Amino acid sequence: SPPFQTLIFFPGSYAVWEKDVIKSGYTKMFGDYILKSGRAVVFPVYKGTYQRNDGLTLDMHSPNETHQFTEWLIKWVKDFSRTIDYLETRTDIDSKKLGFYGHSWGGVFGGIIPAVENRLAANILICGGFSGRALSEADAINYISRVKIPTLMLNGRYDYRFPLDNNLMPFFNLLGTPEKDKRLCVYETDHYVKKSDMIREVLSWLDR
Repeated sequence: SPPFQTLIFFPGSYAVWEKDVIKSGYTKMFGDYILKSGRAVVFPVYKGTYQRNDGLTLDMHSPNETHQFTEWLIKWVKDFSRTIDYLETRTDIDSKKLGFYGHSWGGVFGGIIPAVENRLAANILICGGFSGRALSEADAINYISRVKIPTLMLNGRYDYRFPLDNNLMPFFNLLGTPEKDKRLCVYETDHYVKKSDMIREVLSWLDR
């Protein structure tokens, strides 16, 4: 029964390459079990992704020390915040129980967006962590300690994109979230978490 707890998804870099958010299949992969649990999930089409891809995002989506990346990051954060503005107009959404839900590329921004968007109550990152350096105003290292909300991270021990010692553990340890409200699950995988593990941990986290 509404109003629904709601997760706002931020996709992986496949969103930069694929052309249609529905046809991509990731809406089902990351959304179906959320719906079946009696919650809502939102898949914004961010600037430069899917149907809004103008070809300029390809070289700019990964953190890098350019002003262009900083400008793109600002646009993505604005899109995320405008999504919440929209959700707050709907009576079937519980705007007090909104969560950030990021995968891979989106998991990187789980160290930034929850630091600047104070309308979030939970943070869930699938295969995320630090990824490259950016200019100071766009570097997750300068935001991560300001993320205070409960945070769940699911990662692979052998992830080539987010190495355990250099990218993942520093990200988790620097989170400003109190120790009792953050959880890291490391699996014997690479850049992948089995869906059964994701379902169990994510739904348990949301129930809590």
